Amino acid sequence: MTMPTVDVEKLARRLRDMDRPALVRMLRKLECGFEMDFTDEFVASLSLTRLRHIVLAAYLHARNAEAAGV
Repeated sequence: MTMPTVDVEKLARRLRDMDRPALVRMLRKLECGFEMDFTDEFVASLSLTRLRHIVLAAYLHARNAEAAGV
């Protein structure tokens, strides 16, 4: 099951308004069905835009995996 476009846009806007610490907390709390082993140093080196993209992708993957029962 895919996420409706409107919901993805809402999520993207929510992420856009989050600061780095909030994005890192969200990334660390996501359960994606696989281990995300980003080091603190790597996450700190990311631009805010790149970090947002990673969080968005991980969130969408986690949601799709959950919907598929993975």
